[in-house]
Amino acid sequence: MVMVNNQGVTLVEMIIVVSVVVILVVAMGFQFSGWMGGYKVESQMKEMYVDLLNARARAMQRNRMHFFSLAATQYMVYEDTNPIPDGDGTLQTSSDTRTQQKTLDSSISWSDPSVTVINFTRSGLADLAGIKTLCSNSSSDADYNCIEVSASRINLGKLAAKISAGGSCDDSNCEAK
Repeated sequence: MVMVNNQGVTLVEMIIVVSVVVILVVAMGFQFSGWMGGYKVESQMKEMYVDLLNARARAMQRNRMHFFSLAATQYMVYEDTNPIPDGDGTLQTSSDTRTQQKTLDSSISWSDPSVTVINFTRSGLADLAGIKTLCSNSSSDADYNCIEVSASRINLGKLAAKISAGGSCDDSNCEAK
């Protein structure tokens, strides 16, 4: 008759189990940091998308021009209130009412560097020629990292090729979802 020792775990077995657990934790840690980078970019783009839609809706609701101004790491929304009561159709940052100002975690760029402000008319149309694209310059893989803006539409999308991987910030690279 063979005797089996069922009194516990050997030191070698315990070291193997701990080693496997450590390897899995390290691998998941790298995955988690990648997910968080993508989440931050996606969250930032979704928030900007909603703010663009809100500026457009406020322009129609208040029957006043609204302006969406973007710098590299922040954006502001202004309501045309100068001169009182309905403004003059031009952005005057010192005297028009700023309704929002947000600082961005990563830089955003325009497909057309000459565009820095989107004017939303009283009827809610963007005063733009053609389609302009806002792109995140982050190398993180996010589901949404670009926004296409045309006169009558604002679409959230994903870059087909990231800018850090040789892609460009233009409407042909932004696939609207």
